[in-house]
Amino acid sequence: QVQLVESGGGLVQAGGSLRLSCATSGRTFSMYTMGWFRQAPGKEREFVAAITWSGGSTYYTDSVKGRFTISRDNAKNTVYLQMNSLKPEDTAVYYCAARRGVPSATAKTYDDWGRGTQVTVSS
Repeated sequence: QVQLVESGGGLVQAGGSLRLSCATSGRTFSMYTMGWFRQAPGKEREFVAAITWSGGSTYYTDSVKGRFTISRDNAKNTVYLQMNSLKPEDTAVYYCAARRGVPSATAKTYDDWGRGTQVTVSS
């Protein structure tokens, strides 16, 4: 099991940037695929991005391609989500998640979750 703690959320104007971090515990962080998901009020949790254990491959939902970048530092047991050119529709609670195996866009395939960090983008 991996414990996950997100940070870096906040209020930003449209067009601005934020960098989310997800610190993890456990000695096996480098074995996990990591993902970022988000959930807006009244909506289902949706996939944002994922990264393989090595960091060699990344995946994004179409709406964030070219604006968001997922990365990881296995020495620091941390995964990041750099968010640029933010839009009001990016407003949501952002969660990081961990799973063994290949990256997945399906939330229920992830085993461990953080509590989330709020991102609010004003127009």
